[in-house]
Amino acid sequence: MIKSLFVYGVLGVLLLPVRPEQISVCVEDDDDLRVDCMIEPKANKINTYEFSWSSGTKEVLINTNVSGSKAEAQFKDKSQVVELEPHGYRMTLSDFKDKLPHNTTYMCKIYGDVKQITVERDSLVPCSAVSVFLQRSWFLIGCLVFFLHHHNS
Repeated sequence: MIKSLFVYGVLGVLLLPVRPEQISVCVEDDDDLRVDCMIEPKANKINTYEFSWSSGTKEVLINTNVSGSKAEAQFKDKSQVVELEPHGYRMTLSDFKDKLPHNTTYMCKIYGDVKQITVERDSLVPCSAVSVFLQRSWFLIGCLVFFLHHHNS
């Protein structure tokens, strides 16, 4: 009885909603690169964004709406940014999967906040909902399988 209460308590805590990452990088089915930046807006701030990547010491601006800033010429007409609900932006970069640096830090700057994530080219994940869920939830799934096995024993 106490064992069951403990297991149910642990599962209850694990099943609480997981806070999504503020920045994620994946590859869409058509091999476009997608960077989602989920930074919450700040009151009385202008909606500005910058998406960039760096490999080594050089930062390269991919897309921006900041006045006075300009993306690199190689990304002209190759990237687009859309606003996400309830907050954040998604940048999609076409025809660049095979041209990505090997070990890349992706950055987004929204409302003055900066988020970054480092990803190796060979470890980019597909953007499908199932793979993103599985990637973030492997621990939860493992605990659930363990619980079901233990409960049925």
